[in-house]
Amino acid sequence: MTTHRSAHIVLLAAAALALAACQQLLPSATSGQAATPQISEETLRERAKEQLAAGIRQYDAGEYDAAVKSLADLLEHGMLAKADQSRARKYIAFSHCVSGREQQCRAEFRKAFEINPDFALTPAEDGHPIWGPIYRDVRTQLITEREAAVRKPLIPLAKAEQMLSDGVVKYDAGEFPAAHTLLEGALREGLKSKDDQVKALKYVAFTLCLQNKIRECRATFLRIYEVEPNFDLTPAEAGHPSWTKTFAAAKAHARKLQHEKEQKEAKEKAKSALPTAGVPKK
Repeated sequence: MTTHRSAHIVLLAAAALALAACQQLLPSATSGQAATPQISEETLRERAKEQLAAGIRQYDAGEYDAAVKSLADLLEHGMLAKADQSRARKYIAFSHCVSGREQQCRAEFRKAFEINPDFALTPAEDGHPIWGPIYRDVRTQLITEREAAVRKPLIPLAKAEQMLSDGVVKYDAGEFPAAHTLLEGALREGLKSKDDQVKALKYVAFTLCLQNKIRECRATFLRIYEVEPNFDLTPAEAGHPSWTKTFAAAKAHARKLQHEKEQKEAKEKAKSALPTAGVPKK
């Protein structure tokens, strides 16, 4: 009996030692040094991107006021890169514009440019009838302000070149009929450089297509190839929904005419190289 009792005491002592060892391995509840989870800056930036995507989804769902609040709150945290900050501002601007709040829309576009000088809408976004003119007006205003800040001595432009410059400004402001008048006037006055002639014709075509004058737009694109046979639009310009198909058709037709012209010239050159009939050989 005594032996059994002694064995029982030994077992209890061993259990107590094991429990004490486990308690030493666990953090003390009263030590005040409990581990606090650390959140890295990278994690915060990833969360900010997720919140940006959520705000854009609200915009896409037509929840414009909710999108404005979500994106504005997100911008206050300052965890987005500059490109993403300007993207958030863009969707806030869109939300204000479609809600009829033009001044707030204009202010957000301006902030987007100030945050990211390379900020730009896609061609499809640029062509939107509600915010497109406001975006272009803000862009033109900022360009004018930056040029004025440089304060370089200005050389007066000739009349034709000044009309071209004014026409492009009107185009950027969305005043397409006025831009068309100025640009055609510049061409009539006589632009000296071929580059300026091509530029004027290009913007004339743009204004016509944006006013749904497709036949005149196509004819103007064809006029460009008479000045510069190798003309092409930039990828961003060529992708604009208002003139993509019109320009592509004009380009294909101009290329065909150029090919036929080259073939004709080659035949005439080959014909003139043949020996004249009846001339005695020496």
